[in-house]
Amino acid sequence: MAVIHRLRIAFGDPVLILLVLGLSFFGVAMVYSAGQLDVPDLVVAGVWKMQLLWLALSLLVFLLVVRIQTRWFEWVAIPAYALSLLLLAATLVIGTGLGTARGTKSWIDVGPAMIQPAQFANLATILMLARVMGSWREPPASLATLAKPVTIVAVPMGLVMLQPDLGTAMVFGAILLATLFWAGTPLGLLFLLLSPLVGLFLSFQPWLFALYMIALTAFLYFYRTFFWEAAVIWLANIAAGTVAVPLWNSLEPYQRARLLVFLDPGIDPRGAGYHVIQSRVAIGSGGLLGKGFTHGTQKRLAFLPEQHTDFIFSVIGEELGFFGTFAVLTLFGIILWRLVRASERLADPFAGIVVFGIFGAWFAHVIVNIGMTVGVMPITGIPLPFLSYGGSFLLASFIALALVQRFTAEQGKI
Repeated sequence: MAVIHRLRIAFGDPVLILLVLGLSFFGVAMVYSAGQLDVPDLVVAGVWKMQLLWLALSLLVFLLVVRIQTRWFEWVAIPAYALSLLLLAATLVIGTGLGTARGTKSWIDVGPAMIQPAQFANLATILMLARVMGSWREPPASLATLAKPVTIVAVPMGLVMLQPDLGTAMVFGAILLATLFWAGTPLGLLFLLLSPLVGLFLSFQPWLFALYMIALTAFLYFYRTFFWEAAVIWLANIAAGTVAVPLWNSLEPYQRARLLVFLDPGIDPRGAGYHVIQSRVAIGSGGLLGKGFTHGTQKRLAFLPEQHTDFIFSVIGEELGFFGTFAVLTLFGIILWRLVRASERLADPFAGIVVFGIFGAWFAHVIVNIGMTVGVMPITGIPLPFLSYGGSFLLASFIALALVQRFTAEQGKI
């Protein structure tokens, strides 16, 4: 008990650290397994060593960051956010693609490593949002109050969309919703904020869009927003419905294909639908107990694409079966629950918003990545926290973990 008490003082939540460490080392093992193919691929076979090196670096950075006082993070929010925007802009010029995102400009080549600035921009955006919303003395009562946080997210999100990287852009949206919710934004305002996006999707069915606009008009009347806000929201929904088809036509062919095969993978089983079909086959063939560590046939025969990055969950399902995937989902559930619990117990609004923003980012990664492996989410090339191969995301995640530990050690008891 004395050891646990000292760990709480030093790190805040030792249980969370142990869960993340266990998941990370398990991830190294699964990345190793993903490289064991019947037709050897020297690059994929050796990436587990790089993942182990990234994990060692992440742990070192974690131990450094966890010793920094909370107020310093509040001060560094502005320069960190500005630097992240500069890196995202630079990525559009000198960036390159990898894996299922070969057509994007998301990574910067830095010597022997590839860095994805968007992963660190997520964290900088969370800090900036917490700095702004942490100063609110009461929950926002109008859309005008949300202008600043929306702008803070819209700028990096727009730069990421230009890469184009739809998956990471979705994470920025999840961060915005999570932090606004934790800052006390009424659900009605959140709906109004999201309504143009709803209108964008519903506009592909004219009769459905018409019914939606009638319902939205009634909601605006009974919610009693300011007239100018109601007018802006109504016109924004009309504009979203108007640009839906041109926006669809402006997408890259591979992006349209991914969205179409999300609805029906069978329309292009040897092209855009190949990834999700093979992923489903791999997960389903694992049964209850799986085929055994390193023995997944879909993986060994290289039918499963990008098995060490985007589709690492498919490897887990094939080799460890239902019980293996259930254990992974349980671990993620406990990690996310402890983040929520930490947010509830932090007295400082800045710290609470940061922790819940991290929850929003990790939750989005888990839902979208696992969802795309089973076909309920479009394939977006988004990694699974602590399991997928990728140094930038692993390092950014451990920095985020260090923030959680620092805040809980100073202010909260888990």
